[in-house]
Amino acid sequence: MSPEPPTSHAATAIFNVGLLLAKVAAERPDQVAVAMPTGRDKQGKRQYRSVTFSQLEEDSNRLAAGMAKMGVTPGTRLALMVKPSIEFVSLVFALFKVGAVSILIDPGMGRKNLLGCLDQAQPQGFVAISLAQAVRVFCGRRYRAARHNITVGKRWFWGGPTLEDLRQTDPTGFIPYQAAADDQAAIIFTSGSTGPPKGVEFRHEGFMQQVRQIQEFYGIEPGEIDLPAFPLFGLFNSAMGVMSIIPDMDASRPASVDPRNIIEAMYDWEVTQSFASPAVWNVVGRFCEAEKIQLPTLRRALSAGAPVPPHVLRRLKQAMHPDGDIHTPYGATEALPVASIAASEVLGGTELKSATGAGTCVGRRFSGIQWKVIAIEDYPIANLADATELPPGEIGELIVSGPVVTRRYATSDEATRLAKIAGDSGELWHRMGDVGYLDTEDRFWFCGRKTHRVQTAAGVMYTIPVEAIFNQHPAAFRCALVGIGPVGSQVPVVVVEPYSENYPNTQEEMRKLERELGDLAAANEKSAPVRHFLVHPSLPVDIRHNSKIFREKLAAWADARLGAQLGATLEGS
Repeated sequence: MSPEPPTSHAATAIFNVGLLLAKVAAERPDQVAVAMPTGRDKQGKRQYRSVTFSQLEEDSNRLAAGMAKMGVTPGTRLALMVKPSIEFVSLVFALFKVGAVSILIDPGMGRKNLLGCLDQAQPQGFVAISLAQAVRVFCGRRYRAARHNITVGKRWFWGGPTLEDLRQTDPTGFIPYQAAADDQAAIIFTSGSTGPPKGVEFRHEGFMQQVRQIQEFYGIEPGEIDLPAFPLFGLFNSAMGVMSIIPDMDASRPASVDPRNIIEAMYDWEVTQSFASPAVWNVVGRFCEAEKIQLPTLRRALSAGAPVPPHVLRRLKQAMHPDGDIHTPYGATEALPVASIAASEVLGGTELKSATGAGTCVGRRFSGIQWKVIAIEDYPIANLADATELPPGEIGELIVSGPVVTRRYATSDEATRLAKIAGDSGELWHRMGDVGYLDTEDRFWFCGRKTHRVQTAAGVMYTIPVEAIFNQHPAAFRCALVGIGPVGSQVPVVVVEPYSENYPNTQEEMRKLERELGDLAAANEKSAPVRHFLVHPSLPVDIRHNSKIFREKLAAWADARLGAQLGATLEGS
């Protein structure tokens, strides 16, 4: 039974994304909302479990009503630690409906970082699988404030209801939370790829704006079928009336995906859209090319988390529907979406400029976004008047403003001061932490993270333009520019990860690769200062997308190998 509709708030604007599900369920009650793989039948055919939109609405209402009866009230902070599944989607909508603040953390970031994030967020309860609940209990008084605990799976030696207990709740009389625009909805932690993970505070209006901006920009229609290889994108689908097919993969290790599982699901459900990290599309695209596989129903692919190499775009575009395209939305946990560009535009023109060191074009901004490029500073900027705006073509730091831009970090006032700028008209600007420039068409060209720039005695070098030059080597899967030594006199070093089949196994092969990389460096003024090259079997990358390179770790690794060799240079600089 669905909850009774609110009476006193009938004319109130909807800001709670959770309430969009009721509208979708009324319009498409019998359409599959979410499906997930289970096992295989005797013939080896994949089996799926699924729920319709009406069932998802009913289930999330029961869960929300059950949470309310156990004492969860608007503003209660609950850590959600559940694997991508039908239950995950239903629980997120339930948390929205009861007004709880969801705490979302990447489980693959490691035990130390995970516990550190929980310590910062101070959850008042855990909605978690059995193993996570066991860890909470073993931590003793560390999470003594966590009194609202729900076990997804079997409850072992602790109290609190299970998910199945909550599903027995009668939702009659429960009224979903009518959130105000500014009410807190979630705390989502950054991946920690450029420093310690930070808890970003999301407001209800921000989530609503994300759904609207994405749906309008890409022309997503109700009834489409999406395979989201990033769990949170599945939530937007359900709010838009789009079917979600959860893939068989480890969401914390996207680069290890078995491409056959992705392709199989696309064929089983005639998937029309899919969101995945560049690491996933690299694996799938290479497999499709090698096995001559086509994805005839796939008309829209999306990829984000790091710049998407042209070879990844080219392979996937060749496999998908002839009229389809790949879009690479640009943004950050703190501000998403900001801009987007299609593969057809990249492969039709910007790719050539990128290869010679122009940076990566991330495209044009979404309608709700304003942006500026300002002079690079490493200290807080309180007011926009204190920043120096740069003209098109000049590299600086990108700042953005708009309804999807978050206002603060829930776990660090200092991080908020470093990242936010008060505008001239009451608006708030977010410092993306990215450097680049705007061109004459108002497109942003990404040149790397601000903290990754290499500051040599001869000037500043930016990672993305320099790395693109070396990525042209046929043996290079990816490259990373790092600096060794004190800031202001750093020595630039390029670390190369070859394709496995091209890895140099002898000293002669290594010297040949270094000579060829040196020739590439000398041919472009942006890369000419690079004299030192290292080969790495597998560059360290972020947990969330397996695509962002951990250049801080790589710089320490390079220093350990070259520091002694360059000691005299570094001391004299």
